[in-house]
Amino acid sequence: MIIRKLSESDKAGRLIRSAGWESNRLILKNDGMGFSFHLTTIYAGAELEMHYKNHLESVYCISGEGSIEDLATGEIHEIEAGTLYALNEHDRHILRGKTEMLMACTFNPPLSGEEVHDETGAYPLQREEAV
Repeated sequence: MIIRKLSESDKAGRLIRSAGWESNRLILKNDGMGFSFHLTTIYAGAELEMHYKNHLESVYCISGEGSIEDLATGEIHEIEAGTLYALNEHDRHILRGKTEMLMACTFNPPLSGEEVHDETGAYPLQREEAV
């Protein structure tokens, strides 16, 4: 059984900050669950272009407001508390925070913990996952 407290993320080295967001990474690859689980804050005014070409992600908005733009279609979807979106086709997108948003996120394959977006908006695969 794994027990973790959000309040201990920073001192446990599980809080990662980058431009426009911070992520409390509560379940990671080395936990052996087959996915990673994060509570991520998207800052108000953030505009993040991302393309998880190596991972699938599902995101549930706990609080706040924003939008996600599908760059393949130009379609924009509003996000508010209670909204879930899943990037099931490695969708290129722009996530925009109208207000600060608290998001619960899962990644498959799981992240190891220290990843930040590369120049393409992706997280890199770990060596043993690369094909």
